[in-house]
Amino acid sequence: MPIRLQEVLDHPMFSIADPVIRAAAGTAAWTQLRWIHSSEILDIAPLLDGGELLLTGGEGLAHASEERQITYIHQLAERGVAALAIETGVALPALPSAMVAAAEAAGLPLIELRKVVPFVGIMQAINSTLVSESVSQLRRADEASHAMAVELAHGGSLDRILAVLAGITRCEVTLASLSGATLASATAGNGEDDETAGQDHARLIHIDVPVRGISAAQLMLRVPANEDENLARTAGKRSVDILALAMLQRMSPGLREVAGAALIRAIDSGSQPWRLQQLASAAGIPASDALVAVVVRSDTSQQLRASVEQMLARAANSHATYVDNAELLAVASVGRDAPAENRQKLLTGLLELPALARTLAAVGPLVAGVSDAPWSLSEAKLTLELAASRGWSRPDADGAHHPVIDAEVFAVERLAVQSLDPYQRRNFVRQQLGALLDHDAQRNSRLLDTLATWMDCGCNTASAARELHLERQSMHQRLRRIFELCGGDPRDTGRLAALHLATRLARLA
Repeated sequence: MPIRLQEVLDHPMFSIADPVIRAAAGTAAWTQLRWIHSSEILDIAPLLDGGELLLTGGEGLAHASEERQITYIHQLAERGVAALAIETGVALPALPSAMVAAAEAAGLPLIELRKVVPFVGIMQAINSTLVSESVSQLRRADEASHAMAVELAHGGSLDRILAVLAGITRCEVTLASLSGATLASATAGNGEDDETAGQDHARLIHIDVPVRGISAAQLMLRVPANEDENLARTAGKRSVDILALAMLQRMSPGLREVAGAALIRAIDSGSQPWRLQQLASAAGIPASDALVAVVVRSDTSQQLRASVEQMLARAANSHATYVDNAELLAVASVGRDAPAENRQKLLTGLLELPALARTLAAVGPLVAGVSDAPWSLSEAKLTLELAASRGWSRPDADGAHHPVIDAEVFAVERLAVQSLDPYQRRNFVRQQLGALLDHDAQRNSRLLDTLATWMDCGCNTASAARELHLERQSMHQRLRRIFELCGGDPRDTGRLAALHLATRLARLA
């Protein structure tokens, strides 16, 4: 029988910690556990497999920003972690309200441990029971894998192969393409009453299915609350190789998909132009079409792929994508007619994609053909690095975070870091803005930011005031002081370009 979170909280060893559920308390009775793990690392999510109760002393969280605390919750929830237990005390007197709210919204049970208890004792006491359960789950998963292999050998369809998995796990099982199209599906054939009993708190498990080393589909198991989630996860992972073989036999992935992934890898490694042209042709991307590269950085890049591909299918003439660890890489053809206009449409499409809300992405410069695609990709990656160094958080019209960056916005910075060494950049900034920098340092003012915003707004004082949320009179007063420190109004001296460049380079530092 699956072990539930509430059972663990009631365990004598765990109850010593005086646990209190602070978020998603209503799920404790049906949340299933696969393992108990402890870690103080904030970037632990990619190393977990889902179904864990994660224990942490909270010291790392105590020193993290509110944004990082919330991101920590989101990453664990997206990874499928069953619950998070945080010890409060001297370092972290109470659970931050922002974390509690984020956990409640994500449906991740968040537990406060109000007394100190050795985590190793909890894990030794409870994981031994979980190991016994996992042995039984592995045996049943192997039975499912063997039965699926028999069905495959007898020529069964993908639906019939999935029906074997559904029958043993008692789940609703779906195999979908990366674009979200259903390739096959099956249900366990449960009675209506049984289905209704478990569907209120059903949990969805996602498992990638690679074919020839390239992710080609996604297996989704919808597990009713009254069924064994860990069995479903284990059996689903054991079935991946059989499903990949079945896909090759029944519906071999098209040459275009395989060539598209190979094309992205070749672009990323800077292959010879003839090789890029050869792969582009096989991937259905005209080698002479104008192209742009796209880079998305996220711990959930594989999950984002379907959403990004659907958007690219609407906004681009043709495209290819590839996921490499925490990066989703793409190239998109924007045609030969009005390529700049089409690039802007693609950028707008990415900006409007809800799935990218908590990521950082960049659209590279426009290039004339696939031979120059490596440059567009490398410039998009450089843009992300520059944006990260500046703590990029440009708001949109509603004041929200802007997750997608146009590489052209960083054109000056990209040129500077590749053409000037750090000493030359610092020296140039000092020559142009020395007095202004000293004033900011001595008075703890932000005149540099004011000057940079004014210049970014095309020296339009009214626009800059709105951007900085200042009254126009206050903006004029600041500009007068800036002009005094910079040797006069730059619009009348021919120094405008030099000062603007200096403000951009200063923000890089």
